[in-house]
Amino acid sequence: MSLIPFDDRDGSIWFDGQLVPWREASVHVLTHGLHYASSVFEGERVYAGNIFKSEEHTARLIKSAGTLDFEIPFSAAEIETAKRAVLDSMGIVDGYLRPVAWRGSEMMGVSAQQNTIHLAVAAWEWPSYFDPEAKMKGIRLALSTWRRPAPDTAPVHAKAAGLYMICTLSKHRAEKDGFHDAMMLDYRGYVAEATGANVFFVMKDGRVHTPTPDCFLNGITRRTVIDLLKARGVEVVERHIMPEEMADAEECFLTGTAAEVTPVGSVADYTFTPGELTRHMVEDYDALVRRPSSAAQAAE
Repeated sequence: MSLIPFDDRDGSIWFDGQLVPWREASVHVLTHGLHYASSVFEGERVYAGNIFKSEEHTARLIKSAGTLDFEIPFSAAEIETAKRAVLDSMGIVDGYLRPVAWRGSEMMGVSAQQNTIHLAVAAWEWPSYFDPEAKMKGIRLALSTWRRPAPDTAPVHAKAAGLYMICTLSKHRAEKDGFHDAMMLDYRGYVAEATGANVFFVMKDGRVHTPTPDCFLNGITRRTVIDLLKARGVEVVERHIMPEEMADAEECFLTGTAAEVTPVGSVADYTFTPGELTRHMVEDYDALVRRPSSAAQAAE
């Protein structure tokens, strides 16, 4: 199957305040964001024309930019309007939305105090329909040799481009070795997350354990699923988890905007059987994101 390059597509991208033809939404090779990773972004899903938790994503984008010491020159309301304009121009009903902000090209060096801050929003179709039976088989994860950094060594609570370098390396190695993804430990050796999703374990006592997000993103989908679990009366325990404790888990699943709720069949030599609670989370999350936006917000 041939891939359609992301720089050669039809449609429009919102770029610094206006819609421009997709192929013209480009930046210079000496952009600071490319050389020094001064870039933040969001990944958002669109279901039946509604952006799930759109305002939360916009708030996190603005906060991430502030963490990287720059201010996006558009308000939250303007960003929301931009996202809607992109979806309308592209005619997208079920898809993926990518807002991204970065430092421009005025200064090329570590210091970039005078660089213009740019913002773009792109979207593309991404059907969210899945075969429940196929999905419930569970994906296979390798154990990455790269670790999530300590919070005093990187801006770990920002959705910053530079933090994904080791995710790409981890996922490439995992795929090369025949796995779907990789599980990453943190700088202390605790279980952290997959390369682009948070992780949950259903333990033998029926409680659900998930790593404390003190050195990685406390994902929007993660928080949503915790609420769904609690709504079912399931106790959720957030704590530090050692890798060998995965042997005590019966079920495991990932959560994320792209992953939604994805059952896991194995992490390295640790195996799990996607069961009733995992299925409930797959179904509950799918039902939530497909509600009209007002109903979904009322349920949160």
